[in-house]
Amino acid sequence: MNAPARHAVAVLSGKGGVGKSTVSLNLALALSDAGASVGLLDADVYGPDIPVMIGLTRKQDLRRWDLWRQGNVGLEPIERHGLKLMSVGFLLGERQMFPSPAGLLRFVLNQLVHGVAWGDLDYLVVDLPPGTADLQQELLRTLGLAGALLVVGPQDVAHLDAKRVLTLVREADVRLLGGVENMTALACPHCGERHDVFPRVVEERSLWADGIERLAEIPLDPALARPKPAEPPPAPFPELAARLAEKLLEPA
Repeated sequence: MNAPARHAVAVLSGKGGVGKSTVSLNLALALSDAGASVGLLDADVYGPDIPVMIGLTRKQDLRRWDLWRQGNVGLEPIERHGLKLMSVGFLLGERQMFPSPAGLLRFVLNQLVHGVAWGDLDYLVVDLPPGTADLQQELLRTLGLAGALLVVGPQDVAHLDAKRVLTLVREADVRLLGGVENMTALACPHCGERHDVFPRVVEERSLWADGIERLAEIPLDPALARPKPAEPPPAPFPELAARLAEKLLEPA
């Protein structure tokens, strides 16, 4: 099924807590700042964090049958910070869990991708749930992706879990554009010296030893957790956005 954009890129991780949503949001902002028309789909139906990160949450719970009723009309994306955004978090209450029947899940995912009036997009960044369950397999098969970006932390376990996602991506015949190491180190605000907060994976056990290109290293920085629309996207996201755009134009 064709994606509603010239280039749809999935952002994945093997485990939660590595900053996948932070990378997705800041990457989308950097692509938009470079002049592209960009949509961001928060497809993490069990932990939709993008609404909180942009300061927009729903207080009222949604009744389950209302999810089915949404299929009768087109959904309008939320526009913030130059992005077109959609998330199940815009439909559910802030503390409401997602109802889990498989048929409902497939229906809602289809609506979030193809039932939204995205308009003319250059890029659709898709923030997928962490892991390798049925949901991720379904999305990789049906999104019509131009590629995927794998987010990993510096720890051994983060790289180990990411390798399982790497297997999933290859089995789905999706092009892996490269990896991003997030929370790679903390720069001291006083002296500028780099400190490794997490024990680093040894090189031979890393994703990079498997031949995955490391497109960016992102420091551990609280300023990256929430975008500031009046300011340019923080480094290294403009560089990551430019490298991603280049990779998408390269022959597969």
